[in-house]
This record gives sequence, structure tokens and C-alpha cells, in this order.
Amino acid sequence: MLSFLDRVKGVLYGTAFGDAIGATIEKLSYPQIVEKYGRVESLSMPWHKADWPASMRNHRQRGYGIVTDDTLMTIALMNIYNHAKEHLDAWDMADGMVKEIAFKKTYIPELDREDYIIERLFYPEKWIFQRHALANCEPREGGIGNMINCGAAMYIAPVGIVNACHPRAAYDEAINFASGHQASYGLEAAGVLAACVAKAFEPGVVVDDIVDTALSLAKDGTQKAIYDMCQKARQLKNHKDDHALVVAEFQKTILPYSPMGDDVNRKIEKIGVPSNHYVPSRLFSIEELPFSLAYAVLHEGDFRKTIIDGVNSGRDTDSIGVMAGAILGAMCGTENITEDEQSLLTAKNRMPFEQIAERFAGTAKEIIVNDTRLEALRHKRLESILK
Repeated sequence: MLSFLDRVKGVLYGTAFGDAIGATIEKLSYPQIVEKYGRVESLSMPWHKADWPASMRNHRQRGYGIVTDDTLMTIALMNIYNHAKEHLDAWDMADGMVKEIAFKKTYIPELDREDYIIERLFYPEKWIFQRHALANCEPREGGIGNMINCGAAMYIAPVGIVNACHPRAAYDEAINFASGHQASYGLEAAGVLAACVAKAFEPGVVVDDIVDTALSLAKDGTQKAIYDMCQKARQLKNHKDDHALVVAEFQKTILPYSPMGDDVNRKIEKIGVPSNHYVPSRLFSIEELPFSLAYAVLHEGDFRKTIIDGVNSGRDTDSIGVMAGAILGAMCGTENITEDEQSLLTAKNRMPFEQIAERFAGTAKEIIVNDTRLEALRHKRLESILK
């Protein structure tokens, strides 16, 4: 049986693996991936922008195991828990996360230098600093006005760990904490992802159990998108090796909930043109979580097939890989990531993943044990008035 530490390591390495393998092709469409690579199946692949002038790629590097902000933010959230030693809320976003991204330097693999994480973040994640450090907003209102995207869901897995086997608690805490960053269906996805990770810690759990948990907690467009995508995955099981067909069917299925299609870049031609992209809606969903769960259903929880097929679908490939890797890593541990791959991720990113996971596992255990003690104390106190 997998230990708690095995599962924590699975979440962290799964996040890094999915992030790194997806980062090489992020924002490419499925046809573009096929044309340039055929198929990406290994960490040892060059970034699709590797041949571009440094200025055109913002002096960044990717490929060959390099992770992005998804992994950096996941570790930052683990650091917040390590310091707080308790469950978090929006005030910890306003305090702990601001400090992690804007006042503590760490190695940024894409920039190949020590710097503040905020120097690497996309604008919707920089919003955390804008709203809390500059605007001094009420913490629970921090996500209001932000671009609605997967930015909170991509790093929320640690909330699932500290609420292991208690999906409802994970959902509630993720919504509370991430309300300081995201809103609408971007916030909803964070809650559901955390719940999926918490469910995946249960011994003997299977993918259908995790999907059922997601559907029991998800609201509005997020729930409908997950349901439709997973139903489509079940219908396609006999065709799971026809990746082109699966991608076409999945993209058709997600379109009512995420109408952008392959046009995910922000171009000057879009400026000033009204659209419903990235704005609050009860009808929409981010793509990444439904895609991750659908591919997990299609491949019955197979770690590598889920992630490889997921990232090769195109668009926000690194975050699809991260979400699938976090959920299935919690379920399976690290057995599907080779020692060479783990060593590559550690060396290339200068991140001691083993030590990070061990420390956070200790923190999470402490939080969970303290919960148990408090619950026992609560029942003891109630005994006298329940007689």
C-alpha cells in the first residue's frame, strides 16, 4: 500500500512531470504539434520556440525537463503551509502568497537565474500582488476583476493534500483561499481540483470515484463541462488509440464551455473587440481540468497515457499536464516516473523535490493530526450538553 509520503511525492513529481512535458508545446494547436513534433512523449524534447531570437521568447528557456510557474506556485503554496502549520484562507493569500511571489527569491528555471517568482508570472497571477499589496483589498475580494483562467487551479493541489480523504473540506478550503486570486469558474476549478486530489489519497480509489467526487461538488458550467467531457471519454474508449479523433471530439465537446478554440494568444487585432472570453460566467468552464479528467477516464487512470495524450491535445498543455499529474500522482505515487526522469527534473530545475515533498508531508500530517485532536475535543465538550 502506498504511504502518505509516497502520495505526496506523487503529487509533486506528477506536477513537475506534467508541467515540463507540456511546457515544450504550450499554446500550440493540435495540428501544429503534429506538424512540428509528430508527438511529444518525453521530457527530452526541445521547446517549440528554441530557435527563436531570445527577445522574441522573452529570454526564456524551456524543454528538456524545465518547469514553469505552475510548479513554482505549487511549491510556494507548500511553503505557506510549512510556515502557517494550519489550514489557510484568503488572508493567507494576501499575506503568505504575496511574500512568496514578491519578496523571496528562488531559482527560476525558465529565466536561468535567482529572482522573485513574480518576475516570471503571467498577469493574472501578478494580480495577487496588485490586489493585495498595492490595492490593499479585502482579502476575499482579491479575485474580483481578474482575468478568469486556470491560474489558481494550477497550483492548488497542496490544499488537497492537507485535506487528504476529505474532498468537501479540500473544496471549501481551496475556494476560501483562492478567492483572494480568482473568481467565477476560475475559482470553481481550484475548488474541484483540490477535491479531486483529496479523493485520490483514498486507498483503492479509481478514476470514476474521483470524477464522481468532482461532479458532486462542482457547480454550473464547470460541473456540466466535466460531465460532458467524461461521458464523451467513455463513449470513445474503443477509439482511444485514435488520438486525432479523440482530440476532435473533446474539443467539440468543450466548445460550449470554452469558446476560444485554438485562438489562445492575445494579439493586437483583439484589442478593443468585445468578447466573453476570460470574463465571469456561470455557463463557462476552464478547459484544463475537464480535459485532464476526461483523458484519465479514457485511459482508466494510466498516468503516462493520460498526461501524454492530454498535452498533445494542444493549447494550455502545461496546465493540463499539471492537473492530470497532480491527481494521478496522488493516486499512484511516483511509480510511473522513472528515477532518471526524477533526477532530470531535480537537476534541470535545481529543485530538491525529495526534500520538498518530505518536509511538506510532515507539515500536512501535523495539520491533519491536529484536526483529529480538535474534533475529538469538540465531541468531548459536546457530550455534556447532548445527554
